[in-house]
This record gives sequence, structure tokens and C-alpha cells, in this order.
Amino acid sequence: MDNLLTVFVSEIVGTAMLLLLGGGVVANVILAKNKGFGGGFLMINFGWGLAVFAGVTVAYASGAHLNPAVTIGLVTSGLTEFAPGVAVSVTSVLLYWAAQLIGAFIGAVIVFLAYKKHFDEEPDAGTKLAVFSTGPAIRSYGWNTFTEIVGTFVLVFVVIGFGRAEPAGLAALGALPVALLVVGIGASLGGPTGYAINPARDLGPRIAHALLPIKGKGSSDWSYSWVPVVGPLIGGAIAGVAATALLPVL
Repeated sequence: MDNLLTVFVSEIVGTAMLLLLGGGVVANVILAKNKGFGGGFLMINFGWGLAVFAGVTVAYASGAHLNPAVTIGLVTSGLTEFAPGVAVSVTSVLLYWAAQLIGAFIGAVIVFLAYKKHFDEEPDAGTKLAVFSTGPAIRSYGWNTFTEIVGTFVLVFVVIGFGRAEPAGLAALGALPVALLVVGIGASLGGPTGYAINPARDLGPRIAHALLPIKGKGSSDWSYSWVPVVGPLIGGAIAGVAATALLPVL
């Protein structure tokens, strides 16, 4: 029980940090009257990469999944233990997912509080929503889902590869390889959907957007909300199976 509690708190803290810094860079770049306004998509990519670096670093106790797609990918890869004393089971998977969703919600709420005056000044409801959750550049649910599957497959497949490449010294670099990977995915595959590649990263903040008293916020776009949940879960699950088949076993 103590191990499960440690994992639960670790995933909440790590995912909250991820969303605080990731949502924060989006707010800085797109909300009215910010000093980072107009910084561009590449700044957002690097901001999310550094957000992942911070989140992974502080969530070391749980293995720093911070993402339901990573959790399911580890399950389908054949992993038997998420963290010392925490066996892979339906209970532990649901625990990770719940903590990730709660952490993402908390991080998004803090972003709103930090940028409250800029949310008040921003006239466009869609821009406000974009701080919290992703949306497609061209709405096509099937293709948008496919893009999320591909991006998440790359994330989970390569993350598992990092874990199996410890003799090459990657373990000593800690969270840095994962951070750079996220920057790369954003720069290469992020354009069509904004690259959620993480169901909690999108759903938790979208719930926050729906509940928070944001001036002139408009719709939370629930008609699209399933895409950044379903696509990443499929991509993560496939990546776990592919990693087992294609990557050297520890």
C-alpha cells in the first residue's frame, strides 16, 4: 500500500509539473499582452520538451510515466513491474491513469491562475482553449486520430528503446533523452493536431477549461476530445508490442 501511495503522489506531482510548464509555454506564446507573445511553434516545442524534462525528473519514484499511453505501452511490452514493489495489474494501471489525470488537471488550473490577467485580456475563445487542450489544424477525425497514433507510437517505442539501451549510457542522461524526443516529435509530427500524444495531457486540462471561470471561454470542443485520448492509447499499445518484437530484450 505504501508503494502504491508513493506511485500515486509521484505521478500527480510529475504530471502537474508537466502541464504547468507545458501549458505555461503555450499561454506565454499565444495569449494577449504576454512578453513571449508570438514566440512561435518551435518555442512551444522546446517548452514542452523542457516540461517533460522537469516532470520526469521529479516523478522518479513512480518511473515517471506521466502519460496513460506510456503506461499501456509498458503493459503491452510485457513489463511485470512498474516500480519497485508495484506489480503490473489492472489496479496499478488504473492508479497511474487516475494520478496522471488529476495531476494534469492541477497543472492546468495553476497555469490559469498564473495567466489570469492575460486570459481576461485575450478576446478569442479558441485561443484560450488552445492553452488547455489540443485541436486540429484541419479537422478530419480519422486522419487526426492517425496522426496521434503515429506520434505516440514514436514516443513510446523510443522511450522503451531508451530503457533497453542502458549499457550505451543513456540512463546516465536521465530525463534529457525523453525531453529531446518530445521536441523532435513536435517539430516533425506536431503540426496537424498539436501533438497531444498523451490522453491525460489533453483530457485533464480540457476538464479544467470546462470548470474554470474563464472570461469569454466558449466551448471546450468535446466533439474532438476523444481523438487525443483514443489515438495515443492505440499508438502506445502498438508501440509496446512492436518494441517487444523489434528491440533487443534486456
